Amino acid sequence: MKKLIECVPNFSEGNDMGVINQITRTIEEVDGVKLLDVDPGKATNRTVVTFVGTPDEVIEAAFRAVKKASGLIDMSKHKGEHPRMGATDVCPLVPVANITMEETVEYARKLAKRIGEELDIPVYCYENAAFEPKRRNLANCRSGEYEGLPDKLKNPEWKPDFGPAKFNARSGATAVGARDFLVAYNINLNTTSTRRANAIAFDVREKGRVKREGNPITGKVVTDEKGEKVWIPGTLKAVKAIGWFIEEYGIAQISMNLTNISVTPVHVAFDEVVQKAAERGIRVTGSELVGLVPLQALVDAGKYFLRKQQRSVGVSEEELIKIAVKSMGLDDLKPFNPKEKIIEYMIAEQEGKKLADMNLQEFADETASESPAPGGGSISAYVGALGISLATMVANLSSHKRGWDDQWEFFGNWAEKGQAIKDELMFLVDEDTRSFNRIMDAFGLPKSTDEEKRARKEAIEQATKYAIEIPFRVLQKAYESFDIIEEMVERGNPNSVTDAGVGALCARAAVMGAFMNVKINTADLEDKKFAQDIIARGQEIQDMAIKREQEILKKVEAKIS
Repeated sequence: MKKLIECVPNFSEGNDMGVINQITRTIEEVDGVKLLDVDPGKATNRTVVTFVGTPDEVIEAAFRAVKKASGLIDMSKHKGEHPRMGATDVCPLVPVANITMEETVEYARKLAKRIGEELDIPVYCYENAAFEPKRRNLANCRSGEYEGLPDKLKNPEWKPDFGPAKFNARSGATAVGARDFLVAYNINLNTTSTRRANAIAFDVREKGRVKREGNPITGKVVTDEKGEKVWIPGTLKAVKAIGWFIEEYGIAQISMNLTNISVTPVHVAFDEVVQKAAERGIRVTGSELVGLVPLQALVDAGKYFLRKQQRSVGVSEEELIKIAVKSMGLDDLKPFNPKEKIIEYMIAEQEGKKLADMNLQEFADETASESPAPGGGSISAYVGALGISLATMVANLSSHKRGWDDQWEFFGNWAEKGQAIKDELMFLVDEDTRSFNRIMDAFGLPKSTDEEKRARKEAIEQATKYAIEIPFRVLQKAYESFDIIEEMVERGNPNSVTDAGVGALCARAAVMGAFMNVKINTADLEDKKFAQDIIARGQEIQDMAIKREQEILKKVEAKIS
């Protein structure tokens, strides 16, 4: 399993695509790295770049990009709406897969050290990579911005973590960090007033606004016993926000950084701004995501808005995303293409077409070809996916049935469970083929020396075990679908009872087909205990599946007769 990290450098150039292309080209030249997104902003004069890959390759690509930016961008001539202090203003690393935050911190500091030493650029480490608490906050590191750097660098308290404590007029300074996934999110307003946009931003951002006596705008600032300003916290945790006017669109926006979307999700931030804006007589017209967003953020948003409508959330991923986009107006300023904005979709695009992406004809033709894959394992997973899809359809139809309005949540919850099983089985359609390919790859390993023979034998054993575990997961998931199928036969829309019945037939076929694959793959396994245990468990599940199918079909026959 590869370790993957994401890097999201922000470069202080958003207008000259020639400069931007030269920087991103250095990233694409590094093997093991995939450039996912380039998002230039004219008004901010800033470009957010996103790429992902294995750790050593990512920090190599990041270093090359910082070096190229330092030669192309002259900060002494830079102007833009966004706070900035360097040609490469910030360069955060984000753990994506199979890597801890602690490991990511080490890679961030390694990158910061190299930038400071080899490029003579002052570097501050922030967020989780910070060496001291006050530097965790990027705003502290960037205080004074580029123009304040000459004086700041003379202050011993702000000596850079790496690089010289002297002003680099051309490149400024850079902040390198390690952080959780940050979502840059702007909310559009039907006003041109930056002051009003800022007022809303102060209402919602975690930091809030300075407390004043009397008039909240012109009143005297309230201080505590230490002479420090007293702040009134905003309503949203893990949110930074400011208001600004975007000449490109002719509107004011609330520009937000959602630093922890498990604390404040995108949809919660949107709805809170809608409410606070309305209190000030302002309407939200839409919003925009800057850079990429995790798939789950939009899936959760889609479910949130469907629940507000008292509709079933057990719909496809595509439908959930569509609901999220329309509900938050993500296509207000420009078209929103999920394949270009969702990080998982971008990675999937780079990996090529899957079986699950084929249409029905293509899938049937591929199965019928002389290629040994997809085979019985993939087909079992697909049949199981069709079975649970039928039960989910019945749940959704029941959720929206006239006169059953009080049951929308009950059936919606069953539909949501069905969608989860369907998605898992569709994943296993391709994973079964990949597991077969792993065995073929293991057999292709060299076997000239004794050491190579041992390594090859172990690789074949592990690949075979994985090729057993995948159809066993199909068997388990297909069996889980019986709970939903049976519930839909008993309580679902009576006009669709036979659809649920066909679902039961598919579920039983999926269980039995997957179990065949489990058994045949155990034949040459060295670990006989593993083989015996998994066959015993599989036999038990198959027996239960056959029994439950028969019971469900009796209930179906009773209803249709």
